[in-house]
Amino acid sequence: MGQKINPLGFRLGTTQDHHSVWFAQPKNYSEGLQEDKKIRDSIKNYVQKNMKIASGVEGIARIEIQKKIDLIQVLIYMGFPKLLMEGRPPRVNELQMNVQKELNDINGIKLNGINKKLNITITKIAKPYGNPNILAEFIAGQLKNRVSFRKAMKKAIELTEQADTKGIQVQISGRIDGKEIARVEWTREGRVPLQTIRAKIDYCSYTVRTIYGVLGIKIWIFLNGE
Repeated sequence: MGQKINPLGFRLGTTQDHHSVWFAQPKNYSEGLQEDKKIRDSIKNYVQKNMKIASGVEGIARIEIQKKIDLIQVLIYMGFPKLLMEGRPPRVNELQMNVQKELNDINGIKLNGINKKLNITITKIAKPYGNPNILAEFIAGQLKNRVSFRKAMKKAIELTEQADTKGIQVQISGRIDGKEIARVEWTREGRVPLQTIRAKIDYCSYTVRTIYGVLGIKIWIFLNGE
C-alpha cells in the first residue's frame, strides 16, 4: 500500500521553512490561522481579477506572513512583479487597502484588542519557471485553451530546463482530453529523489477547471541537495 506525504511538510526544519511565522496562545490560534487564509485569498483574488497577463500566469510563487505585536508583514514572491509595481501610485498600495478592507478594518487589523498595521512587500524571484506554482498556472492556462496535455507538459519541462533545475516530475489527473474515464498521466525529466529529506524539493498541487471537468496538476521540482 502506497503511503504518501506532502514533500514540503516532510522537509520542514531541514530544507523547507514555514510560510507563516508568528506565535499565538492556544485559544487564539484558530483566529490567526483564519486571518492568514483571508490575507492569502484576498491577494490571490485581487491578482486574478486585475493582473493576469496574456499567458494566463499570475506569477505568485508564494506568500509569506510574519506577525509582530503591532505589524503584519506580508512578503509576496512573484515571477512578474511589474504587474503590481506599475501605475501611479503603484497597484500594490491598492492591494494593501483591499486586504485591509477584507479584514474589516481599513485603518489597521484588530486582533485580540491590538490595532495592527499591514505592510505588503513585493519580491521578484530570479527564475520564475523554476517555481512549481508558476509552472502549474502555465500548464492550467494551456489546458484551458485545449492544448494537448502532452504538449503542455513537454513545454513546461522545457521552461524548467532554462531555470537550471536538477529534475522535474509533472502529473495530471482527471478526465484528460474529455475522455469518459478519469486517469493519471505523468512524466519525469532528470532526478526527483522524493525519499531523501536532504534533497530540496519544491512541490505544488493545483486545480484547474476545464470544459470537461476538474483536472488536478501536481509538480515536483528537484532544486539541489543529495
